[in-house]
Amino acid sequence: MLITMIPPLQSALSGLYAATTKLRANADNIANLNSEGFQRTRVLQASNTVGGVRSVTEKVTTPGHVQYAETNNGSELIELSNVELATEIPDMNLNATMFKASLKTIETTNEMLGSLLQIKA
Repeated sequence: MLITMIPPLQSALSGLYAATTKLRANADNIANLNSEGFQRTRVLQASNTVGGVRSVTEKVTTPGHVQYAETNNGSELIELSNVELATEIPDMNLNATMFKASLKTIETTNEMLGSLLQIKA
């Protein structure tokens, strides 16, 4: 495959995929902020042996805040989600910046390849 022969493109594409995975996790966490018992999703990244980055998604099992709520059985303790909006918003902004940086790397690689092809022609 041509992509494996162009390391900057391979790294940028894996970065794009990783940023997308992190943004999806942010969106899911924010959408479920008020869901009872929801556990936030965390995306861990590690270097890939062939270059770039790989992502691993996992649930954070720390308990959410507990509060009393009226239910059919009377007043009960309900566990809320463990999502913190004050953490998710800055993370989302950082992940969007990582996405843009990967796109810029792809653009630059494309321009370099175009220049190289013009020189060779």
